[in-house]
Amino acid sequence: MSERSERVSAQSKRNVLGVLVDATDYASATEQVVAAGHERRPLALTALAVHGVMTGVLDPAHNARLNSFDVVTPDGQPVRWALNLLHHAGLSDRVYGPTLTLHVLRRFAEEGLPVYLYGSTEETLARLIPALERMFPALKIAGVEPSKFRDVQPGEDVEIADRIRASGARLVLVGLGCPRQEVFAYAMRPLLDMPLMAVGAAFDYHAGLLRQPPAWMQRAGLEWFWRLGLEPKRLWRRYVILNPAYLARLTGQKTGLWKARPPAPATERPPTFAV
Repeated sequence: MSERSERVSAQSKRNVLGVLVDATDYASATEQVVAAGHERRPLALTALAVHGVMTGVLDPAHNARLNSFDVVTPDGQPVRWALNLLHHAGLSDRVYGPTLTLHVLRRFAEEGLPVYLYGSTEETLARLIPALERMFPALKIAGVEPSKFRDVQPGEDVEIADRIRASGARLVLVGLGCPRQEVFAYAMRPLLDMPLMAVGAAFDYHAGLLRQPPAWMQRAGLEWFWRLGLEPKRLWRRYVILNPAYLARLTGQKTGLWKARPPAPATERPPTFAV
């Protein structure tokens, strides 16, 4: 990371329940990714909603990994509200992963920088690629690789990194789901000279497999309710248990009853991770 980017990132980090989240916007986050792509340097970015923050809160080792990320954007409105409530960040909008993905891809298409798509299924990627090409006719997709839906095998991480570098890509979009995609981005960052973006459900949304909630629900922070209605069996535990826990800990941090101490950024690669 350049000296200026390091300074910008350090200045924007804020403690939300012990997870360091950037008080940033679409323009700034996009610019950091584009700069890293041009400069051929590693950068790890993720967009965290309540579930992503709470995954860190409940797993100190994962929290340390998140705190090592170059950019962590407030994906959900409740995370943006926390930045404003705790740190007077003055953010007028969240930085939603699927939308940030489009901002970044637009710039990469305009500037002729190729991208690599990693994760999800072959079926999803087969629908995603033409959708992206319709939106951005100049976009160069250097490579596509679906998830193996298993842990990495010895030496396989180096093979994956070699394939990505050989493709000529200057950006990797990672769609493995939270927290697998964050662990993947953290583990692969030392092996790649380009930014990695953990983009969550962006692959499914832009492939047309998930419907976006109405704008008013997004503004009101009710996207979780929309997604719960679409996938109740898979998501009910996430929202029914984690949302109240998030609010309770946020109240504790705001009142000083709970000291949300951020763990030091992790430096060691995990012994295994999902690919």
